[in-house]
Amino acid sequence: MMNHYLKYLIFIYINSIFYRSIIAFFLSFFLAFICYKKIICWNYRKKNNINIGEHIRDLGLIGQNKKEGTPTMGGVIMIFSTLISTIFFSSLNNIYVIILIITTVYIGCIGFLDDYIKIKYNKKGLSIMGKILSQILLGFFIGSIMYFFNTNDPIQKRDFNFFLKKKHGYKTTIPIFYSNHNNEFDYSYILSWYNKKWKKYTWIVFIPIMILIITFLSNGTNLTDGIDGLTAGISSIIFATLSLLSIISSNKIYSSYFHFIYIPHLEEIIIFSFSFLGSLISFLWYNTYPAQIFMGDTGSLTIGGVIAVISIINRKEFILPILCGIFFIENISVIIQVLYFKYSKKKYGIGKRIFLMAPLHHHFQKLGYHENKIFHRCVIIQMMFSILVFILLII
Repeated sequence: MMNHYLKYLIFIYINSIFYRSIIAFFLSFFLAFICYKKIICWNYRKKNNINIGEHIRDLGLIGQNKKEGTPTMGGVIMIFSTLISTIFFSSLNNIYVIILIITTVYIGCIGFLDDYIKIKYNKKGLSIMGKILSQILLGFFIGSIMYFFNTNDPIQKRDFNFFLKKKHGYKTTIPIFYSNHNNEFDYSYILSWYNKKWKKYTWIVFIPIMILIITFLSNGTNLTDGIDGLTAGISSIIFATLSLLSIISSNKIYSSYFHFIYIPHLEEIIIFSFSFLGSLISFLWYNTYPAQIFMGDTGSLTIGGVIAVISIINRKEFILPILCGIFFIENISVIIQVLYFKYSKKKYGIGKRIFLMAPLHHHFQKLGYHENKIFHRCVIIQMMFSILVFILLII
């Protein structure tokens, strides 16, 4: 009788994920909505005495001077409202939830430090190497946790089996390009095709890839945050897509039907995703043109890091170049611009540029496109990317 009662309680708890996620979404939305409004009003009243506004670099863009002094504390509220909703409505003895909370707090602190330096001391903020090193450290931590720790066991067992995961290899998903059951790809194949004994060193390949993904995407999100609503709008669609993928992967029936890798204990991160989505949509309300508040590096770095980690947890990291295509394009445009400038300067003595300005959204601004038009078209493109990802995963 007792066993049947416990099974019933477990069944009710698991099926409550949907309801807890919806409540977490609205709590995060309204909590952030009120806080954003308070900060905007407070900054307007105290503008002449205490400045928490953005210092805009002179890029020669039309209308950029109007943005000067806009409050840049949006990222702090985004993190705060997400964590409050997650703590209230998710299970804190779930390893994936703990990973996401640590990621959010850690990279949020790096972004906050960067914003603080920009406001207090200089417009450049934290050095590029400082940001990259902190992202590498996060990537190493996430890669080690996901590879070595036994994430298939609930953390509440509190035994050494959780910490001593003895397996060689790590399965993930590569859509279409790798024909296998559930589009599964094992990282161990990268080494074992040459020598099967090397399979036990898979972590040497896995962890650097995790570092690269987190660093690249976090910086890509940060670089995209240059037009009102752009990063928040794109990220909202990405979080909605990742939430759907998490729902499918966390359920045995759904994952089997759609040919996804089933991941035990994944359902709790749906609450985190919905919480972040609520704070993002609330931020977008005030960040659409003309923006009343900015997210700063506190928000943009955090968004990129969290998206990368959720994708890694879902075993869908190889879909990121498509799902986060705009972030990747923005990042690559900067890399191409810098490399070509250095190459042409070395070869011809004069530095040349491929784009009028990088990142790419500034190139279109220089061409005369209004930032609102760039925002709307990027949102349309992101919707197409999200649909394409889902199609590639299920066929």
